[in-house]
Amino acid sequence: MRPMLVHFLLLSLPTLISADFIIAESEDHGKRITRGLKYKGREKIEVYSLKIDSKITSRFAHNVITSRVVNRATQSREALFEIELPKTAFITNFTMTIDGVKYSGDVKEKEAARQQYNAAVSRGQTAGLVKASGRKMETFKVSVNVAPAKKVTFEVTYEELLKRKLGKYEMILRVKPMQLVSHFQIDVHIFEPEGIAFLNVHGTFLTDDLEQALVKNRTGTKAHISFKPTLEQQRKCPDCSETLLDGDFVIRYDVNRDLSSGGIQIVNGYFVHHFAPANLPKVPKNVIFVIDRSFSMRGLKFKQTKLAILRILGDMNVKDHFTIISFDSTVEKWRDSLVQATPENLLQAKRYIIYLQLGAETNINDALLLAVSLLDTGHKQKQLPERSASMIILLTDGDPNVGEKDPAKIQTNVKNAIRARYNLYCLGFGFDVDYSFLEKMALDNGGVARLIYDDSDAALQLQGFYNEVANPLLLDVELQYQENAISELTEVNFRQYYDGSEIVVAGKISNNSLDVFMVEIRARTANTDLSLEGKVNVSEAENILQYQQYIFGDFTERLWAYLTIKQLLKQRISATGGEMKKLTDRALALSLKYSFVTPLTSMVVTKPEEEKMDVIVLADKPIAKPQTELSGRHSPRLQGFAPSGSSRTLQISSTSQGLSNAQELNPRFSFILSATRKIISVDGDPHFIIQLPRQSDAICFNIGGKPGSIVNLVLDPHTGIKVNGQLIGDKKTENNQKLNTYFGKFGLENKKTNMKITVTTEIIIIYYSEEKIILPWSTTATLTYESFSVCVMQEKNLTVTMGNGATFVIVLHRVWKNHPLHRDFLGFYTLDSHRLSNRTHGLLGQFYHDLDYKIYNIHPGSDPEKTDATMVVKGRNLIVTRGWQKDYRLDPKRGTNISCWFVHNNGKGFIDGTYTDYVVASLFDST
Repeated sequence: MRPMLVHFLLLSLPTLISADFIIAESEDHGKRITRGLKYKGREKIEVYSLKIDSKITSRFAHNVITSRVVNRATQSREALFEIELPKTAFITNFTMTIDGVKYSGDVKEKEAARQQYNAAVSRGQTAGLVKASGRKMETFKVSVNVAPAKKVTFEVTYEELLKRKLGKYEMILRVKPMQLVSHFQIDVHIFEPEGIAFLNVHGTFLTDDLEQALVKNRTGTKAHISFKPTLEQQRKCPDCSETLLDGDFVIRYDVNRDLSSGGIQIVNGYFVHHFAPANLPKVPKNVIFVIDRSFSMRGLKFKQTKLAILRILGDMNVKDHFTIISFDSTVEKWRDSLVQATPENLLQAKRYIIYLQLGAETNINDALLLAVSLLDTGHKQKQLPERSASMIILLTDGDPNVGEKDPAKIQTNVKNAIRARYNLYCLGFGFDVDYSFLEKMALDNGGVARLIYDDSDAALQLQGFYNEVANPLLLDVELQYQENAISELTEVNFRQYYDGSEIVVAGKISNNSLDVFMVEIRARTANTDLSLEGKVNVSEAENILQYQQYIFGDFTERLWAYLTIKQLLKQRISATGGEMKKLTDRALALSLKYSFVTPLTSMVVTKPEEEKMDVIVLADKPIAKPQTELSGRHSPRLQGFAPSGSSRTLQISSTSQGLSNAQELNPRFSFILSATRKIISVDGDPHFIIQLPRQSDAICFNIGGKPGSIVNLVLDPHTGIKVNGQLIGDKKTENNQKLNTYFGKFGLENKKTNMKITVTTEIIIIYYSEEKIILPWSTTATLTYESFSVCVMQEKNLTVTMGNGATFVIVLHRVWKNHPLHRDFLGFYTLDSHRLSNRTHGLLGQFYHDLDYKIYNIHPGSDPEKTDATMVVKGRNLIVTRGWQKDYRLDPKRGTNISCWFVHNNGKGFIDGTYTDYVVASLFDST
């Protein structure tokens, strides 16, 4: 008799989950003759409830699929429960509730479970098994006999780390129940501590009426998606029993990102660290396509390969280098070396691909060794960029049958040739390809293997894979954690980080008294060495997650176990002998401890059968098949221009680079010359203090700048260094007082090195050569270029060192949040100003070198509390007044009084010209 089928399909970020519920009206349910429904009156088994509940916390998905079935017939009927899961997921629980009694699964070592399973089968008992199903799926199914009027509830739980691809996470639910379901519901809860950047939901089957059943809410870090159509909304027409629910329900989202150390979550002694920096330039890549043109590639495979390569060539960046090797029994190279991806070279390569012909047999060994040799020569002769990612992409459908034929020897030859310098990606066509051979060879050489299915979309499969590795952003990524406080880390070294992907590390906090969790990340970009530092208060991090309703238990510990098992299973592929046993034993122990159904374990479910316990379900996961710095340099002593009359403070340290202990400062800037360095900062109106250590004195002055004005502070035509600053004003004034102004933006430039830096109170933007890097103030990072370096201390200061030239420090000053008057602003300091040339000028730069002056005729002034005098400077006689200004370097709360001679009239006579002479048109203008 025909089976009744209820079908529900779920694709989870980024792979497919499905659930089939097959209710057979006879014992012969092994074949699905039809996908329709056949009713006989009311005598049927009915699926009256179908629910998917998904909780996603920090990319770790905990999914529960529940189906409730009732037998409305007058005699027993057999119900078959079938569910498809992603191959990357681990089943963690399966239960059946029969006539009010629950039977739960138990995870056991595979062989022990298999023996029980075989015994049940030999007694004629029904049994369940997980097996491969399609490109990305594994199918688990089980049947059970249902008595008349009785109900059965099936519930399966699985967990999966959601992998980021091409800049997004994606969940696709293929909705196809094939009948009306009284209680049909999809609930997806997402919690991402970094904040959800975007969330898109749509369905191919959604009508205006069904749209009313879709509810989407997003508030910062949380999102909830619910789809709960009524029976009437499900109907195709008012009087029919056919359903509209037939198509894809798609959810896509990503989290907020910047160039920082990433997000760290901590729960009960375990942490997970997600690292996916944004705003980085692309690293050039060197690609060799090794294409199988043996006779077995004939037909659609060869046509699709050509089409994919043509599309890939069309997407290459002009900074990339590439070449093509084709092989059958012989090996042929398109060019003698890698060439730049210029329009002319790409055109010639496309012509070569178009006219490429099939040959005879398959010589994989020689083709790959030639590819390695070409990369070796290119790097040795400096034909390829020093900072670049080199990769070999092999496309083949066959086994080696000419030249070196032994797969193990080929793997050894290729590994010895590459020597961990290049990445090898192996793409195998068709189900008959020796995938284990390709997988081990790829994993041995820092790459991955993919099975390309021999379908009409093979070209899209190839191009989709290439897009994942097309844009490397970082090289040689290393994540370092506190050595004596963190243990049992997952993988922490990565050859490349690709745009749109994500690095995930988990581990255990072994020091229970750890207060601050720290990580330092080192990597290379296209033009610089990058160092990022992250610090997290452990108790605060745990409190953030403690009361979140979307959290499922100790998710960080389970995520750590999931990642560790995945990596151990991956390492087993290349291991031999004792090392393989060691990896196997640890993966098995973790699988059993955390109840994961992995290739080493099975889940067994038992129920009473004729008054004894018999095994009826074995959830048996098969062996996985493929899926398509901070510097340690001691800083010189630093002094700075201090604010006046502020409760926000600045503390300047001489024991670390820049102003490592800088705290918040009130809206005043200061320029101070120390005994060994001349340092200038800007504050208030703006207010300048110039300390003259040889005379044990100081001179100060104000300028009456207007908000929006840009002034030149430093200009050295000899070194090409220039610094301009833009003024901002208070939000408003009180009691008709004068509007205070501060510096809110700086532009630093070195024309000789083609470098520009824009600094605001929100971000720092670095332009160098043709690259652009954006750093938020929320990160701690160091970028080391050939001719300069940049160091950001989180929410404190920025230090820019111009090679052998001067060092500039910009201090970030935060005012109270939502302050009614003041704004956040910046301070500017100069270290090693003596390294700039004698031609240096600008509103500040003119004071970087010796200043001769004389004070005489000291007498009481108009203010009885202040003394006036005459200053002789630059051949002029100026009337100056003795006063006090605040220096917050030593006392961050109250400041230190600095006695100085104040020059009136915007420093007229003391500065060259007037202050308006230093006003420029834009942030990088000189005049």
